[in-house]
Amino acid sequence: MPSGPSTAARTPFVLLVVLLLGGGLITLLLLNSSLNHGSFELSELKKRTTELTDEEQELRREVDGRSAPDALERRARQLGMVPGGSPAFLDPDGAVRGKPSRATAQPLPPSAAPETAAGAPSAAPGTPPGAVGTPPGADPAAVPPPGTATDPQTAGRQPVPVPGAVPG
Repeated sequence: MPSGPSTAARTPFVLLVVLLLGGGLITLLLLNSSLNHGSFELSELKKRTTELTDEEQELRREVDGRSAPDALERRARQLGMVPGGSPAFLDPDGAVRGKPSRATAQPLPPSAAPETAAGAPSAAPGTPPGAVGTPPGADPAAVPPPGTATDPQTAGRQPVPVPGAVPG
């Protein structure tokens, strides 16, 4: 039996199978490395997301701390603001409800507002925490009228006359 023709017919088939297996292995290797690269990128993005979430929570805590009523009052006093007096309301027909009055507290100058260790302005001895009023020895009549430089919300505006209101 001649063995020459049968081996010559099998060689292209064996070569084709080897090429297909080699190509499959190379494709599998490339796919695996691509998936590994994607998983590393995904883990980096998850880490970054965790960092950003932590930063967002820290910023929210800071905003909550600064928007607390005592913190807002402290900052307003540092800016020279004082609690307002009794408000007056205008009805749509022009009638005035209530009797307007000026603020009675004297604003603290920024340099005269000593800070405690916690960052809160110190109160006068014997004053309950959060008490609002005229500081001892201050003249309530010395409160600047609205629209002056010590009232930042109305600075530069002209007063509007209210019918039936008593000028102060």
